[in-house]
Amino acid sequence: MEPSCSVPDPRMVERWIEGWTLARLTPPPVPYGGGWRVDVGWPTQRARYVFPRMLPAIGDLASTITEPWIFLKACVAPAAMQAVLPSRWIIQRPGFMMTCAAAMPEARGLPAGYVLDARPGQAVAHVRVLAPDGATAASGQVVRVGEHAIYNMIETQPQHQRLGLARTVMKQLEKIAQAQGATRGLLVATPEGRALYETLGWELYSLYTTAVIPAAEA
Repeated sequence: MEPSCSVPDPRMVERWIEGWTLARLTPPPVPYGGGWRVDVGWPTQRARYVFPRMLPAIGDLASTITEPWIFLKACVAPAAMQAVLPSRWIIQRPGFMMTCAAAMPEARGLPAGYVLDARPGQAVAHVRVLAPDGATAASGQVVRVGEHAIYNMIETQPQHQRLGLARTVMKQLEKIAQAQGATRGLLVATPEGRALYETLGWELYSLYTTAVIPAAEA
């Protein structure tokens, strides 16, 4: 059973979705039903609605949307979301909104032949670790929104996992964000990512549940 979490602050969730749109180069979020709508415009993600808690708009949307690839996301438990969804909606893998108030530990040095490539940028900072053959082995992004560093797209390629590369990426992103004035971290993790981030000092802030109608169900 998950440990109890505080009721999410809507301002925190708004910062998360604002940072997500900046990192993904989508239109900015607009208020909708106590949450926010983003017109993403991708083939497999036309739009996303994000809510800080269980709200009537979630069930209302779920009952009226029949087309695929419109995502409903909320800081609620999967069972709470499932209870208001018609059967055509599918709950996706668990997500976890996490925060970090303290500096992450320093990463160990990169394995021989791996190279760090950090590009601070003006809005979105990109960090990669390049493998000996020049391919991207691990990567991530960070955007500052107010005092928060919003981390996004943290990924390590399967053949390069368990080498500490993600720790290096996260620490370098943190240094960039802190230089820009961020003092706290915010992200949404997969179950595997959560396990990593907890070793770096991150704490669970809220469950983050996603539902969608996949194309096969349209």
